[in-house]
Amino acid sequence: MSQRYPLPELKDLPEDLRQRILEVQEKSGFVPNVFLALARRPAEWRAFFAYHDALMTPETTGRTSGLTKGEREMIVTATSAANQCLYCVVAHGAILRIYEKKPLVADQVAVNYRKADIPPRQRAMLDFAMKVCLRSHEVDEADFPALHAHGFNDEDIWDIAAITAFFGLSNRMASFSGMMPNPEFYLMGRVPREKK
Repeated sequence: MSQRYPLPELKDLPEDLRQRILEVQEKSGFVPNVFLALARRPAEWRAFFAYHDALMTPETTGRTSGLTKGEREMIVTATSAANQCLYCVVAHGAILRIYEKKPLVADQVAVNYRKADIPPRQRAMLDFAMKVCLRSHEVDEADFPALHAHGFNDEDIWDIAAITAFFGLSNRMASFSGMMPNPEFYLMGRVPREKK
């Protein structure tokens, strides 16, 4: 499947979108397709990335999270795999490998997190994330003590659920629009970067 909606030209975008996209390009060396794919509707792009940033980089909003950057990406990778979203599994799997400094972890988490080389805390986190992803109507009070036992507080649990829910939206947008992962994502975090 190819990109169903043509990607807009960077030069045609509003200044705030263009500025953010150029910052991302400067940092990563390429423009992840999601930034251009969603830019066809600037108001939705702004809302999407505002919520994305609030969840994935909460310190930018003056909030802290008990989840590590790697744990946040682990949630995205596992639940995106459950939603069969190629773009998000590949893109966030790459970021997960980098944050965790483990080249195998993203593939393990995407295919079967229960067999992944992760500690019990992260397995409990993903158990809950998958329940929110696939059976949110079944979440009840009995789910919280198991998470508390692994050191998650109620705000951390909110983060797990909110990240799962937000990326449920992201997964569906990527899948219906035919968003394809950038080739650069496939090698990120798998092999050591050359020192310059």
